[in-house]
Amino acid sequence: MKMVKDHLRRTALAVGLTMCAGGAMAASDQPLTVSVDRLSMEMALKAAQATVEACREEGIQVGVTVVDRGGNPQVVLRDVLAPDLTLSISKMKAYTAMSFNTATSTLEDRGQGALGNVPGLMMGAGGVTIEAGGKTYGAIGVSGAPSGETDEMCARKGAEAVAMDLEFL
Repeated sequence: MKMVKDHLRRTALAVGLTMCAGGAMAASDQPLTVSVDRLSMEMALKAAQATVEACREEGIQVGVTVVDRGGNPQVVLRDVLAPDLTLSISKMKAYTAMSFNTATSTLEDRGQGALGNVPGLMMGAGGVTIEAGGKTYGAIGVSGAPSGETDEMCARKGAEAVAMDLEFL
């Protein structure tokens, strides 16, 4: 008799767990994992090099950082005459663009409030996301031009340099 009760308890527990798991999936219809597309090192390097070239065409030497979806630096370049400071600023711009999923020029007004005091964020123009095919792959930050607008123009050209390759993934 005890064996029958134990078997019934285990069966009831298994049925209950199955119903709970099925109910949870039905309620959310969300996958249990997600895949994140990332740039290959070669694509990140292509974007960074195109950014440097765009600024060179303007007679400017800059620092460039390409970050992945997590905001982690993937490629960092500094042109020969660009000051060392351009590296930390370009990293902050790329990280900020990725964190807010927008060009940093759209965030300049937010720099006056509490967000302006968050270490690692840069609310000035010069960072853009790398997007194609409805996906965001990372961001590019640029520092060293006389204006943030020029930094951002160079960053956009870098993002455009890889967009066509990414568009059909």
